[in-house]
Amino acid sequence: MQIASARADDLGVDGVSAPSAEGRVVGFTPGSPTVLRILLGTQLRRLRTEKGISRDDAGYAIRASHAKISRLELGQVSFKERDVADLLTLYGVTDEAERAPLLGLARQANAPGWWHKYGDLLPSWFEVYIGLEGAASVIRTYENQFVPGLLQAPGYARAVIRLAHEAAPEEEIERRVRLRTTRQRRLEGAGALTLWAVIDEAVVRRALGGPEVMREQIDHLLEMTALRNVTVQVMPFERGGHAAAGGPFSILRFPERDLPDVVYMEQLTSALYLDKPAESENYTRVMDRLSIQAESPARSRRFLEGLRSSL
Repeated sequence: MQIASARADDLGVDGVSAPSAEGRVVGFTPGSPTVLRILLGTQLRRLRTEKGISRDDAGYAIRASHAKISRLELGQVSFKERDVADLLTLYGVTDEAERAPLLGLARQANAPGWWHKYGDLLPSWFEVYIGLEGAASVIRTYENQFVPGLLQAPGYARAVIRLAHEAAPEEEIERRVRLRTTRQRRLEGAGALTLWAVIDEAVVRRALGGPEVMREQIDHLLEMTALRNVTVQVMPFERGGHAAAGGPFSILRFPERDLPDVVYMEQLTSALYLDKPAESENYTRVMDRLSIQAESPARSRRFLEGLRSSL
């Protein structure tokens, strides 16, 4: 069972355009600064390598080191429009019609994301994920301990957050809950994210926050699975071992052709992002196997309904 590619050829009139490696024009959605930085970095790397220019020489042109060029090309740091202009000149892009989209992309990439006001709560490694999540068209995720954040009801989210921030004041807890529920808007409206989640049975058996919170959470899962863009499958205990023995992970897919799938694995104080095709393909195969091993979406819904009636 596999989700078909959700890559789009035309991203609409509100996008920004930039030349691809093949000389075509690729549309970019303007939503996520994180993704815009990655896209711009990808374009600059291709232009540099096509001209056979080293990172050292590119760095010299903008009064920077080769390490900064590497970070720019990976989208890890913000761009100065002047630096982008100088690099485009170095790479032989002198036609204003070609330069303007890339310079416009640099300006948009420096705009703060909607989550900027929560910056005091977010570690930098998770800010990257929120940016990617905001731009993804499809997310496939496996969880073995908690309901995925995009599917958490407020009471359940509050209980999960308190586990990690037990000494935090109530105001901070509520801000963290609002951040999580704001992220969930990606599942609504035009251009809604497609979410496919496989959750271990332990996720809904583990009573976080007490029976009332769990009833609310299961009701919320049933409500969300009624949406056409949300699929939830339960991996029952009786299946024994399964393909995701290594733990939870998510695969993010984007509508932009130039962006590879990204595998995200969260750890206690950091996260791992994998974007090499060989790596993401391995995780996609594991997710496909999980989707086959787990209960079907219809049987999973009946399981949740039965569990809800027993609480």
